[in-house]
Amino acid sequence: MRFDPDQVQSALRRAWSLSTASQWTASNPAAGQCNVTSLLVHELFGGDLLKTPLPAGDHFYNRIGGKRYDFTACQFDQPIAYMDAPTNRADAQLGATNDQLAELRVAFREHWAGPG
Repeated sequence: MRFDPDQVQSALRRAWSLSTASQWTASNPAAGQCNVTSLLVHELFGGDLLKTPLPAGDHFYNRIGGKRYDFTACQFDQPIAYMDAPTNRADAQLGATNDQLAELRVAFREHWAGPG
């Protein structure tokens, strides 16, 4: 799989579900998906895991090729003041179960139409 952020975003939007995050809703499918999404993107495309503390808890996202990618930012009504604090998989896994990651992995591959 070659990293194409537009294709990744498209596949994620179709892959997210109540099985990948308990906060998921049809009107806000990205809700609660940051941990599991950042873990999957890191697993598939490498780069760095980053987080920013928010009032509701830490928000996780990725940096690939020196650029920030927050595929779940659309869940928020206000822009995020990113802090880009380095983190690791163990920290991100505190907010996602192995079952949620497995569900997202399968659904993402089903919807992947990107290169490679």
